[in-house]
Amino acid sequence: MTELDARLRAITDLIVAEAREGGGRHEYDGRIQDLSPGGVRSGLARLGQDPAPEDAHDARHLQVFEESLRTQLGELELHRKNPLIHLSNLDLACYDRDYAPEEERAAAKAAHLALWPEAVEQSLASLDQVPAPVAKSLLGAVKGLSAGVTDEAALRAHGRLVAHIEHAAAEGDPDASLGGAALARLMGTAEGLPVDLGALAERADAERDRLMALLTESCAKLGEKDRPPLDVVRELVKDHPDADGVIEAARIGTEKAIAFTREKDLVPYHDGECLVGLAPESRRWAMAMMAWNSPGEPEGPSWYYITPPEASWPERDQEEWLEVFSRTTLPAINVHEVAPGHFSHARALRRAPSEVRRLLQSMAFIEGWAHYAEELCVEEGFEDGDPRFEIGVWVEALIRVTRLACAIGVHTGSMTVEEAARRFESDTHLAGPAALSEARRASFDPTYGRYTWGKLLIQDLRERARAEWGAGFTLQRFHKALFDLGSPPLGLIDAIL
Repeated sequence: MTELDARLRAITDLIVAEAREGGGRHEYDGRIQDLSPGGVRSGLARLGQDPAPEDAHDARHLQVFEESLRTQLGELELHRKNPLIHLSNLDLACYDRDYAPEEERAAAKAAHLALWPEAVEQSLASLDQVPAPVAKSLLGAVKGLSAGVTDEAALRAHGRLVAHIEHAAAEGDPDASLGGAALARLMGTAEGLPVDLGALAERADAERDRLMALLTESCAKLGEKDRPPLDVVRELVKDHPDADGVIEAARIGTEKAIAFTREKDLVPYHDGECLVGLAPESRRWAMAMMAWNSPGEPEGPSWYYITPPEASWPERDQEEWLEVFSRTTLPAINVHEVAPGHFSHARALRRAPSEVRRLLQSMAFIEGWAHYAEELCVEEGFEDGDPRFEIGVWVEALIRVTRLACAIGVHTGSMTVEEAARRFESDTHLAGPAALSEARRASFDPTYGRYTWGKLLIQDLRERARAEWGAGFTLQRFHKALFDLGSPPLGLIDAIL
């Protein structure tokens, strides 16, 4: 593994969990990040102290990450307000992927677990401003950290953290909004571009209207011209495999998505192995997720994890969970998670030409790319002749664009969480607890509109490239140029022009 220079190391020391798993920097195995107030101040002070890379694009990419960390941890002090950062620091699920021999990973996991008491003390010292809605939304995730843990010292420490978050849930500030200026800073510094929330909210509304029109057209192809399209969708998602058949359905769908991506040559690299299987217990909070073979790791398989519902759940809960894997929506998820989405992107990340581009990954680009890939597959004729695929893409996109609208609404104070839940019920097929869960996520994941934001900026850039490159434009050239940047902040993607 290449040694990181001091300028880059100062950044990865402040994003240890992301560097370890997403970047494959396993020198961080068995280690925690010091998230105490003093530890964070010390880490921020080390940023930018050493020479920048000679490559001008890499230098700017690196500077964007430094500025983002100063905003998150310095200006906004999110380590005092959001337990999510601390959950990532304690997370042991990263050792369940088979990136190294099992005994090596087990030793790292044990070393990490032994540091839980220290990590929790640091977290308790920092988490003094947790709003009640954030604490309530994350309490289940905090409790779930201890699944499978038997070490008594670690469990005692975990109990102190749970009690702290329970207290915040009962006594914390009822207002979880960051404020419009803070949200714009958080989004803008992370991506290296100015953010106008009013204009972005208008763009989200326009995108919702475009998607609803497309959904209406696709439902008409099924012969459903007279019923409201969301009612058609609510019926379609009831057609799904049973719990025992979900993983096999995802495996078959994955093979189709990879074959289509290769046939159309949509991405620069078509190698690597993508296995499909049951999510490890520590990751079963996610219905479907990609655990990719990270850039810093030896060649190995990526895993597309699927989580069927538990047999012990109430029947209605099982049914709602299985609707996510419907024959309408699962194909879009496969494309997003595997090819030409996250798995394809991961193969390119391993070839990115510098450590900065391999390691410093914009989440808005990662999720924006995979979301862009869904509509790309509609354009290119995947599952041609079956309107259910396009319906699934529009349905997923409506959920993502509603996240963007609700994040802006909740954090500018123009929308309560309850009003955000009603927005999900009116603009998507979600209802009741599912809609409320999506709305609550805005409180602790204020940038969860990144899927749509990233997609829209990639689509905008594609049209500019088409105009500027003229006869020289191809999808293959455009996608290769983007992937050569790694996973760049959105403000830097037009470097390809």
